[in-house]
Amino acid sequence: MNWNQNNQGPWGSNGGNENPWGGSSGGPSNKDFEKAFQKAKQGFDKFNFWKPRNLSLLIIVFILIWLATGFYRVEPDEQGIELLFGRWNQSTTDPGLHYFPPTPIGKVITPKVEVIRKINVGFRTASDLGFSSNTNAERNVLEESLMLSGDQNITDVHFTVLYKIKDAGKFLFRLRNPELTVKDMAESVMREIVGQRDLQFLLTEGRQEVEQIVRSSLQDILDEYESGILVQSIQLQSVDPPASVIDAFDEVQRARQDKERLVNEANSYLNKIVPNARGQAARLVQEATAYKEQVIKQAEGVAQNFIDVYESYMSAKDVTIRRIYLETLREVLEGPNKIILDDTGEGGVVPYLPLNELNKKGINN
Repeated sequence: MNWNQNNQGPWGSNGGNENPWGGSSGGPSNKDFEKAFQKAKQGFDKFNFWKPRNLSLLIIVFILIWLATGFYRVEPDEQGIELLFGRWNQSTTDPGLHYFPPTPIGKVITPKVEVIRKINVGFRTASDLGFSSNTNAERNVLEESLMLSGDQNITDVHFTVLYKIKDAGKFLFRLRNPELTVKDMAESVMREIVGQRDLQFLLTEGRQEVEQIVRSSLQDILDEYESGILVQSIQLQSVDPPASVIDAFDEVQRARQDKERLVNEANSYLNKIVPNARGQAARLVQEATAYKEQVIKQAEGVAQNFIDVYESYMSAKDVTIRRIYLETLREVLEGPNKIILDDTGEGGVVPYLPLNELNKKGINN
């Protein structure tokens, strides 16, 4: 049998536009939707809201829906703060699913607590000034940056405070303006620490020490105020003399370097010359000591010789006098040429006295 005869399907119906069960193959029509909507409207119109039973049911459903809105979730990087009639209950909730009475009885705030926040003191970056972060604009805030060092030098200090929230409730409700409070406290502590150090120390090896001391002191003050803030670090961006005196300061630095160089050269010369001088002094002392001992020995020998002569003289005066006389004559006569005259005249020599020459010499004298 041909099922397609007379455009009918195997169930005896037109298979062109309907399914095997006699319905349209295109799904529900607009008429079906209209019928369903009319039935729902008729049922809703028949429902009497003012009946006690129906009103109670609606109230219960509304209350259940309202109570269900009290569930809230705290993310891992958040803390939950529960406010009951606008008042904080002095506690925070940890990450997870929690329940608290919904609005208007209660309210929950979940601020981010793991975000590192930054405050610049002494200067403002482009982001601080409201410009794009790609801009390198920076403005110096002199009323914050100019500080007096321990050696009475004015210095321009730029630093950054990095902190995060330790207790969200205290952070929001203990301080009126947390960011401004942190900035003012950090500036005050930095002024105190800079005022206790010399400028040269701050410019060289003192930066890390100052950062640690300021961070510790600032954290102590914030804890005393129960601020709920944890200071991560203090970063000194720059420590320089003011721009108006930077040339003079550089000149002073060069003079200080020249001074250090000259002092080092002088110390080097000192270390070289002092050992030599000490060696020469020791040698002279030794020579003087040897000369002293030599002179003493000679004097002792002369004295002993005199004593011996004196003792000989006392034991035999005539012999001693004769010996001394002969020794003296020997010393006198042994050197120059000599002419010996015999006073007896037997030698045939006539004495001659040149009186004229003696008179001339006397006149010249």
